[in-house]
Amino acid sequence: MDSKLYLVPTPIGNLEDITLRAIRVLKEVDLILAEDTRTSGKLLKHFEISTHMHSHHMHNEHKTVANIVERIKNGDAIALISDAGTPAISDPGFLLTRACIENGIEIECLPGATAFVPALVNSGLPNDKFVFEGFLPVKKGRQTRLLFLAEETRTMIFYESPHKLLKTLTNFTEYFGEDRPISVSRELTKMYEETLRGTVADLVQHFTNKDPKGEFVVVVGGKK
Repeated sequence: MDSKLYLVPTPIGNLEDITLRAIRVLKEVDLILAEDTRTSGKLLKHFEISTHMHSHHMHNEHKTVANIVERIKNGDAIALISDAGTPAISDPGFLLTRACIENGIEIECLPGATAFVPALVNSGLPNDKFVFEGFLPVKKGRQTRLLFLAEETRTMIFYESPHKLLKTLTNFTEYFGEDRPISVSRELTKMYEETLRGTVADLVQHFTNKDPKGEFVVVVGGKK
């Protein structure tokens, strides 16, 4: 197999969403870099992939990048996967990708699962132009970012955890207005997948009465 970096998307829930090409690449590379080897170990076992894994996550990627680059230069084919979805989309991957480019190493990014795409497409909000924001800053810079986004005319996409969802939706009422159209998808591709649509005020009321559970993708209409 050619010595290069392979960026390989993995399912965000439903294991059937992995591609045949992804399985082949993961079987043929010399090493798989995984965000969490325990989580990825279950995936590899399911598809009978016995390739050796190393841990590569946000806490150690600064230290390991140089060694990985050197291994690829010396002929290894290495794949990078995250716990779910496409590497570098709100997950580790950017630093290694940039380092490989700076060192003239070829990169092959496979297409595949990414949570925000189905959430955007089934939201019913305009998806010809959109901006992906990922996770909002928790404290420092949050207000500044929300003030900036209040003027955004494109559809906006956010990721949010269950315990911060209501706070974020409440922030949206303050900065975007209660009547701003919104779509909230949770547990995409999994058994309890659900998408709720309405105004920001509607969704604040819903999740005030019902505890948020699962991982969320929030799609918000832009300013008219």
